[in-house]
Amino acid sequence: MAKCLGLYVEDNVIKYAKVSKERDDIKIEAFGIEFYEKLDKAIDKIVEETYSQKIPISINLANENYNYFSIFSLLSKADLQKAIKTEFETKCEESGVSPTVFETRYAAVNQIEGEDKVRIIFISENKNEMNRIMQQFKGHKVSCIAPVPMAITNLIGQNEGAIDKENALVVNIEGKTTITTIIENNIQEIDELEEGSFNILSKLNVKENSFAKAYEICKNTTIYTSAGRELQMGEDTDNLDDIMPTIHTIVSHVKKKISTSVEKINKVYITGMGAMINNVDIYFQEYLDDVQCEILRPYFILNTGDISIKDYQEVNTAISLALMGLGEGIPGINFKVKTFYDSLPDWMKIEITTPGPDTKFKNPILAKLFENNLAKPYDRMELILLRVSIGLLILTVVYSGLSALLDKQIDKKQKEAEELQIEISEQINLASSDNEEIVSKTNKYTDMINDLEVLNEKIEDRNKTRNAIPNLLNQLMYVIPENSRIDSIQNTSENHILINAQSTKYEQLGYFKSKIELDGILTNVTSSAGTKNNGVVTITIEGDLP
Repeated sequence: MAKCLGLYVEDNVIKYAKVSKERDDIKIEAFGIEFYEKLDKAIDKIVEETYSQKIPISINLANENYNYFSIFSLLSKADLQKAIKTEFETKCEESGVSPTVFETRYAAVNQIEGEDKVRIIFISENKNEMNRIMQQFKGHKVSCIAPVPMAITNLIGQNEGAIDKENALVVNIEGKTTITTIIENNIQEIDELEEGSFNILSKLNVKENSFAKAYEICKNTTIYTSAGRELQMGEDTDNLDDIMPTIHTIVSHVKKKISTSVEKINKVYITGMGAMINNVDIYFQEYLDDVQCEILRPYFILNTGDISIKDYQEVNTAISLALMGLGEGIPGINFKVKTFYDSLPDWMKIEITTPGPDTKFKNPILAKLFENNLAKPYDRMELILLRVSIGLLILTVVYSGLSALLDKQIDKKQKEAEELQIEISEQINLASSDNEEIVSKTNKYTDMINDLEVLNEKIEDRNKTRNAIPNLLNQLMYVIPENSRIDSIQNTSENHILINAQSTKYEQLGYFKSKIELDGILTNVTSSAGTKNNGVVTITIEGDLP
């Protein structure tokens, strides 16, 4: 079962939630709020009370910035990253800052307008701020640092019966207020307001001299509303005077956001410290008319038992961060830079301190090695030798671990190469078989084409011959002289014609032969000498059909 401790840190207050996940089953094992003066001691206390010493911790960014780029969606992954980098560098150049001072992440979401474009939500955090955050959690197992305005959407989920493509705003009223715009279930924009719970708590703290008391006052304050949106004066008037200006500013900004949205917003989720003020959702509803307003409830909490749902909602930000640490939500926005030390197994991790009588080693190997040798103080030379020994031990353990890991990877890659080689050989054999089949079918189709060509030639010759004889007879009818006749016409071969003709005069037959040749009725025309019998001259005329 995977577990994660979510810690949402602001000035003077930490919200925490320890969340476990097994498949789709999500449970909250511990949660609460801690007010602090010294952050490191408050973190240690929460980790100890929730028994989270060995589980990963997910925390929030502090002062991140958001930029939005529209990039051509058909770019390759490498080209997309280059385009995004160029856009950010241009932004930095316009602002007069170097892009190298920022740690950056981005999320690619569907762009509502322009199907050939992808919308890039680009998040940047100053590296000095990142180092400050990590120093606050030194000695703890931080595995995820995420922007809360994006992580908070993890709590909405996709419940059965939910709108297929929801358009909503998530208004997170913490120290500062953030408004996350969701269009068709995709985050599109993050708005940040300076007004938030810090303004309210600061005013109440002046009166109570305690942030804890100021927080309780907020939780116990009720906003009274009417159809005319007028407050009913009562005993809470003084506290409402400190609370309502901030809430009204936030509601006004939300209303403006809804009215200027290209897509219709149908729901507003309210969360954060401001959501704990009684009737704040009703107050939002009166201002936002036809938009449904509700306090954000974690989608997986169905049965709260003896615990009020409001107690869970109070730590929504911490729960959403814990879910990020468990792999929920948008991938790729974790700002925690994974170091080589983080990738080592726990048994290889050694906390190097100066040994002494009270030294406790987290590593069991060192604890066993030095358990009988730390009862007396060490002189300088012994300390140097001890440190050198520990260093050598670390190098040995790390080298052994790396060697084992490298051998394992080599074996794995070799096995993959062998499997790939076998697969390639099989594909080559299949390709050869396909090629042989293609060649066989090609030869078959070539023979069929040749047969068709021969057949077409025969048909063409037959059609030509079929039409040539009638045409020949028709032409001969117009050129045969008077007192002459044709005894027979023979088609002795494909194109060769033999005509037997007779007449009473030689010159008429000569004219007939010349006319056949000159009019192109036949080609290669020849004739016999002719014979005369009983006053009738007979000749044979030969030629080829044109």
